[in-house]
Amino acid sequence: VQLQASGGGLVQAGGSLRLSCAASARTFSSYFLGWFRQAPGGERDFVAAISWSSGSTYYLDSVKGRFTISRDNAKNTVYLQMNSLKPEDTAVYYCAAGNSGRVGFTLRNSNKYDSWGRGTQVTVSS
Repeated sequence: VQLQASGGGLVQAGGSLRLSCAASARTFSSYFLGWFRQAPGGERDFVAAISWSSGSTYYLDSVKGRFTISRDNAKNTVYLQMNSLKPEDTAVYYCAAGNSGRVGFTLRNSNKYDSWGRGTQVTVSS
């Protein structure tokens, strides 16, 4: 599965952005689609994930209530709506696909995801 992320940009604190992640092929029902982010000098951290089959969602505590992950099965696309953005949200954001049917899969672990899109920069100014 090839993934293409888009929608990053520069926004002031308190503003909003919507990221999109389009998959090149049908995503199987056992997959999770996730968003991760990496700030300069930092690790690639989990932000949010969604089950492709059930639509169940999972979030990093610091983004709960501000970010919403959703999917459009017909378009093979996942979205990350980011509201009330803070300067600490500044990072390169990556989308990823992982198969929960694989032994050892954990949705918050970036090493367990199989496919990655190119990152998109999100910069929040104070």
